[in-house]
Amino acid sequence: MRRRRPPWWPEGEPWPPRGRGPCHTGGHGPAGTSWPFRRRFLVAALVIMAVLVSLGFGLGAVFDGWQHSEPGGSGSPGDDRGGPWGWGPLPIVAFVLVVGGVATKRAYRRLGGPVGDLLGAAERLGQGDYDVRVTPGGPRELQLLGETINDVASRLASAEEQRRRFLADVTHELRTPLAVLQSGIEAQIDGIHPRDERHLASLLEETQVLGRLVDDLHTLALADAGRLTLHYERTHPSALVADAAESHAALAARKGVEVVSSVAEGVPEIDVDPTRIRQVLANLLSNALRHTPSGGLVSVSVAMADSGADGEGADAGDGAGAAGVRFVVTDSGPGLPAESLATVFDRFTRSADSGGSGLGLSIARDLVFTHGGSISAVNTATGGAAIGFTVPVTRTDR
Repeated sequence: MRRRRPPWWPEGEPWPPRGRGPCHTGGHGPAGTSWPFRRRFLVAALVIMAVLVSLGFGLGAVFDGWQHSEPGGSGSPGDDRGGPWGWGPLPIVAFVLVVGGVATKRAYRRLGGPVGDLLGAAERLGQGDYDVRVTPGGPRELQLLGETINDVASRLASAEEQRRRFLADVTHELRTPLAVLQSGIEAQIDGIHPRDERHLASLLEETQVLGRLVDDLHTLALADAGRLTLHYERTHPSALVADAAESHAALAARKGVEVVSSVAEGVPEIDVDPTRIRQVLANLLSNALRHTPSGGLVSVSVAMADSGADGEGADAGDGAGAAGVRFVVTDSGPGLPAESLATVFDRFTRSADSGGSGLGLSIARDLVFTHGGSISAVNTATGGAAIGFTVPVTRTDR
């Protein structure tokens, strides 16, 4: 059956690639790269057997000549016994054929088949078929290689699915502000809306939304590529919290929400990129204010992190539980749905009534990871949500 061309394959290029047919493994028959390998394996086995047969004939002739030259040997014509055991060439050849055939079959089943399947799977992975799987067989090393190929294929399939979903989500997010801009400009051109300051301000607000979304996508792209550069400075956490709270004071006042902060005694300065940590706090505060009703409270606390400080709930990061400084943003909203705790930091994950893009917590997670820290989300006993992150006191890449 002809396999479907993958969506990333260049337009105009033949599919499957010239000189390569579909490659099957796991009981679907040899093809592609695996079949030439099997052919070469069998040809090599036949050549070895031919050499052994020739040696058998030669040994038989030597034994036969040795017997005829022995003193007291029969030397009679027609006596076809060869060597001291009475062996002639034909029994030796038959023995070589039997032993060689059994050895070839065992070697093929133990090495040739599994290696051919691995080659076929590798070719299919190279062609973009991430559904390929092999049945591990042969020596332990080949079994480990087969399991590794299966794991790589699973990871590539998952990454491809995430890429497609990410592109679809990005397209959806960009479409909304662009549509608002287009309709607003067309309304002014057609004379439906006057070209006054109020309507221009509305269009400017949409461009700002679009700009923030592009900035967020750029930050995510840099984090994914490992190219997010941090500029470390010794900074006290209280200054970071004060800056974040001040920048959200106007929004909190409009919503009628109180923002309070507290920094425990003895918290030291931390070696971080202050701009990026402020961005993390800003994303967490924006998320908390968005879900806190009027008259509610949002608190930001800072303390030294102890082992297991992340608590229960969604947790991410290799540094979970490590000593460091922990920031926690708590709101008095309805809390996070239990089923979303495990995916709260995934991209474009948001509640139905959320007005955000669904990227804020993902960006916060990536920035914390880049600092070598951890981040977690839990629901509090009073019903709100608490999202906290821990960063090391000193940078981890030294």
